[in-house]
Amino acid sequence: AQLVESGGGLVQPGGSLRLSCAASGFTFSSYVMRWHRQAPGKERELVATISGTGGSTTYADSVKGRFTISRDNAKNTVYLQMNSLKSEDTAVYYCNALYALTGNGYWGQGTQVIVSS
Repeated sequence: AQLVESGGGLVQPGGSLRLSCAASGFTFSSYVMRWHRQAPGKERELVATISGTGGSTTYADSVKGRFTISRDNAKNTVYLQMNSLKSEDTAVYYCNALYALTGNGYWGQGTQVIVSS
């Protein structure tokens, strides 16, 4: 199984980025998908979660109203649309697949997001 993130980079405050996470090697639609982030010197933080069908989403308070998680089960891909970015959004963003019945899952390698002028 593999998760490969892409779409990170350098963006100015107030800007937007869309992260993608391409999955392979497992039944994608059976897994809850999550985006986490880890800023330098801080613990990893859960940012957003989406159910297997895409019908249910949750967000951390710090990103609610600015970030949108979505998935395309036909493409085995989950996305994180990030708008109105702030300097405090600077972090490495990780994609995570979680099989809810067992708690097992997979992690991507991360993609760096830097919000700076």
